[in-house]
Amino acid sequence: MDAILVSPPVAFGIYVILVGLLSFAGGRMAARGVETPGKAQIYSGGEASPTRLAAPGYRPFFVVALFFAMVHLGVLVAGSGGLTPMTGLYLAGLMLALIALILG
Repeated sequence: MDAILVSPPVAFGIYVILVGLLSFAGGRMAARGVETPGKAQIYSGGEASPTRLAAPGYRPFFVVALFFAMVHLGVLVAGSGGLTPMTGLYLAGLMLALIALILG
């Protein structure tokens, strides 16, 4: 009987039922809120929400993503190699590529 209760499908079913009961009980005990005009708006520290996009398009995201991918993969490759002149040349090339990426 113990093995059946701890099997993943049965344990998942028990947890789903338990969470459903707790959610239902919590919803019944919670106080009812008063509907106000600003209740469903974005909260931003008491300031008005911005009306324009912070960074239109995906270009800034891809530049940052490429930068971190190059750094992480470069360190992984450099760390897996020994301390050789070729590793130093690789790191110098990586630094030049990152500077070129940052400067645009």
